[in-house]
Amino acid sequence: MSPANRRRVTSRATGASLSGVRRVRLPNGLTVLLREMPQAPLVSIWCWYRVGSRDERPGFTGITHWVEHMNFKGTRTIPKSEVTRRVELAGGTWNGYTYLDVTTYFETVQKAAMEAMIRLEASRMSECLYPKTEVERERTVVISELQGGENDPRSFLDKEVTGTALQAHPYRWPTIGYLSDLQAIDRDDLYRHYRAYYVPNNAVLALAGDFRAAEALRMVRRWFGPIRRGAPIPAIRTVEPEQSGERRVVVRRPSGAVYLDIAWPSPAATDQEFPALLVLDGVLLGGPSVNIWAGGRGRGPSKSSRLYRALVEGDLASEVASTLLPTAYPFLYRVTATAREGVEPQRVEAALLAEIERLARGDVGERDLERARNQFLARYALDCESVTDVAHQIGFFETVADHRLLLGLPERVLAVQAADVTRLARQRLSALRRTVGHLLPADDAPANGPAERTT
Repeated sequence: MSPANRRRVTSRATGASLSGVRRVRLPNGLTVLLREMPQAPLVSIWCWYRVGSRDERPGFTGITHWVEHMNFKGTRTIPKSEVTRRVELAGGTWNGYTYLDVTTYFETVQKAAMEAMIRLEASRMSECLYPKTEVERERTVVISELQGGENDPRSFLDKEVTGTALQAHPYRWPTIGYLSDLQAIDRDDLYRHYRAYYVPNNAVLALAGDFRAAEALRMVRRWFGPIRRGAPIPAIRTVEPEQSGERRVVVRRPSGAVYLDIAWPSPAATDQEFPALLVLDGVLLGGPSVNIWAGGRGRGPSKSSRLYRALVEGDLASEVASTLLPTAYPFLYRVTATAREGVEPQRVEAALLAEIERLARGDVGERDLERARNQFLARYALDCESVTDVAHQIGFFETVADHRLLLGLPERVLAVQAADVTRLARQRLSALRRTVGHLLPADDAPANGPAERTT
C-alpha cells in the first residue's frame, strides 16, 4: 500500500467521530471527555470506574460485578423504581458491565434528557444505599449467573485455561467470582468496595452527542463537582512470571461437542507490540476489533483468513474464533475452535498450530498484511459510528490507558511490517509460552468434576 493510500485510509477510519475530543479534569479528580456529534438529537453518557476483577483478592472474587448489580437498585435521592422509568421516558437505552479493568454504566437518550442522566450517574457514584434485602436478592442472581456459566462448556473451558495460563496476576480470577466467595460476601463488604472505588478521582465520564461542550461541562460540574475526592487507589503490583513451558488442561464435562482453547501471553494496550498482534490476528482470522462491548470478545473469522480455510473449510472444525482485548496489563491472546463431530481434538490443534508455525517461518506476504490492515480499519470505523460507540470507545481507552491511544491505532497498524508479524509469531506464540485446553464430552461426568492439568 502506498503512503498516499495509507493516509487516505487512516483519515477515513479515524473519521470525524473520534477527532475533536475535549478532555477536562475537575478539581476532585474526575476526568471528563466530551465529543460533540450533532448528526442526531441524541446523547450517550458513559460513567467509567477503574475497578474490575483485577482489583479483587481471594475470598472476595466477584465482588466488583456484584457491586455493579447493586448500583442499579436506586440511591438516596433516586428510588429504584425511578432509575429505569427516567431512561425509558427519555426514549433511551441503558446498561452496564464489569470486566478485568473496568466497571461502567451508560444511558443513550434524547438530548433533552442529558442533564437528568448526568444527575443519575452522579447519584450512582455517591448515594447508593445497599439495603440488606437487595443484597440477598442479588446474591441469588449472581450465583445463578455463575451456575449458568458453569453449565456452558466453552465458558467453563475459558475459565480453566485462564487460571492455568495466569498463575499470579489477578486477571486470573473469573469476573463472576467463585461460589464460596459469593456465598460469604456480606453487605458491609460490598459497601466498602463501593466506597473505595466509586470516587471521582477513579472515574471517567465520557459524553458524545448533540450538545455544546461548554453547556455539557456546566452540567457535569453542577452534579459531579461537589462529590469529594476519594483515597488514592492501590496500584496492581503483581507481575505475571514469564512462562517457560507448555501447559495443558483437559476438562471432561457433559457437552455436545469437543472444544479447544489455546492461549498465549498478550501485551497491554500501551505496549508497542499490541498493533502488530492485531495485524497477526487479522492474518489468522481477519477483522480484529478493539471494541469489547460491540463484539471484540470471541470474534468469528473472515472467510478469507488462514484459520477459517484450514479448519472450517478443511472440515476439521465447525467454528473458530479469537480474542485479543485492549487491557491495562498484559493478558492473553487466545484462539478457540469447536471440532467437527468425529474429529479428534489433536487434529484440530495440529492444523491450528501449523498455521502459526507458517507465520513464524516468515510466510507472511504483502497481500496478507494489506487484507489484515484493511479489515481492521473497516472494523475500527464501524465500531465508532454511533454516539453510543464513540462514548464507549473514548471512555474505555481513557480508563485503561489514554483515549489518544485509540485515535493513534490506525496509523500504528498501518506501520506494521511482515517482519513484525513473524517475530511475534516466533516469540510470543511459541510452544514454550502457550496453554492448551481441550474439553471432551463426558455425559456421565459430574458437572463440577476436576480438570486434568499438565505443565
